[in-house]
Amino acid sequence: MATILPTPPRVGMVSLGCPKNLVDSERILTQLRADGYQMSPDYAGADVVLVNTCGFLDSAKEESLEAIGEAIAENGRVIVTGCMGKEAETIRARFPQVLAVTGAHQYEQVVEAVHAAAPANLSPYLDLIPDAGLKLTPRHYSYLKISEGCNHRCSFCIIPSLRGDLVSRRPDAILREAEKLVAAGTKELLVISQDTSAYGVDLRHASWPLKGGGEVRAHMTDLARELGRIAPWVRLHYVYPYPHVDQVIPLMAEGLVLPYLDIPFQHAAPAVLKRMKRPANDAKVLGRIHRWREICPDIAIRSTFVVGFPGETEEDFQYLLDWLDEAQLDRVGAFRFEPVEGATANLLPDPVPEEVKEERYQRIMAKTAAISAAKLAAKVGRTLSVIVDAVDEEGGATGRSAADAPEIDGEVFLRDAGHLTVGDIVPVTIEDADDHDLYGVPV
Repeated sequence: MATILPTPPRVGMVSLGCPKNLVDSERILTQLRADGYQMSPDYAGADVVLVNTCGFLDSAKEESLEAIGEAIAENGRVIVTGCMGKEAETIRARFPQVLAVTGAHQYEQVVEAVHAAAPANLSPYLDLIPDAGLKLTPRHYSYLKISEGCNHRCSFCIIPSLRGDLVSRRPDAILREAEKLVAAGTKELLVISQDTSAYGVDLRHASWPLKGGGEVRAHMTDLARELGRIAPWVRLHYVYPYPHVDQVIPLMAEGLVLPYLDIPFQHAAPAVLKRMKRPANDAKVLGRIHRWREICPDIAIRSTFVVGFPGETEEDFQYLLDWLDEAQLDRVGAFRFEPVEGATANLLPDPVPEEVKEERYQRIMAKTAAISAAKLAAKVGRTLSVIVDAVDEEGGATGRSAADAPEIDGEVFLRDAGHLTVGDIVPVTIEDADDHDLYGVPV
């Protein structure tokens, strides 16, 4: 007699916000897949829809509320999770029909809410998941979260109230996950956390045994070294410029870790940094950047800056522009200051008028575009390693160099590349450049 297989319930997912939220979404979906659920690519085919929200800025909250409203209008059965879950009353006041609201990285509560909304019947014939779990990114790159939360109390940020203090994962668990991801096809590991350079502080940098012998310390340097032995490319995000970051630069020079640091400087003027309550406000940062480039000349540094912070004077802003001239950062993003409910910066005096914020934003973007254009022009004629993200039918391809993280930095556009496949890492001769991107041909 033929076995009649049950039809599993289907779950839709809308994931907003930063890569850390994306990792949360992947973990939730992996658990639900293990519990017998299928994934739906659209609202119509879903028995329940998860909306993983962002709550960092007021504009992000509004985007989250719009996404919830769209999911309710299109499907009607909606569970809300993520950073905005802290404001359950606000969500329920606007959308009383939501089935459940949970906070950031509350995986068990989300899964329980899905179980209640759309019970699943497990089947040994259907309920199989890959060892690496389900991913929302392409097969060839993966985000690897090494910790949750943050110990800093920057005046413009509410992340600690949303995600709590720093909680580091055990290094052996991180390395096991990395091995599974690489075995499943990952070529590039993007290491993320709220403060990657603080990894292991809460664990007192204790050591754990490795399955093949030896041990690994819960420390950014040790973890980066071990990850570099597992994956072809390892990229470090959200690194504060603490002194021990100097120890990672030789790993980049050796080729174990990509020569790339994502450092959220936020500003350079001492008075603004003090009001921001930023950590690592070190006047010697410029000197350290120069030393990093002496050790690893190809190191790419990306950062983000806030313009129009309360009390920022024209002198403060000019200080930032002069600092950027000296620092010559490779990739820069800028944001106009935006009050966030619950942030202490909202109480600071001397708010900057919106028209001044906009004018300063345009000036910093023009400054950093010029720096980027000059640095990219200097790469014309060189041969760089490029990871392929897409191949088109006309024989072209799009990829990224070691200096480019996916979705936030530039790209490398390739000609005569029809023989390549997504995930290939190939040498490319750079033929041209513009303000943000490179153009070349595979060697």
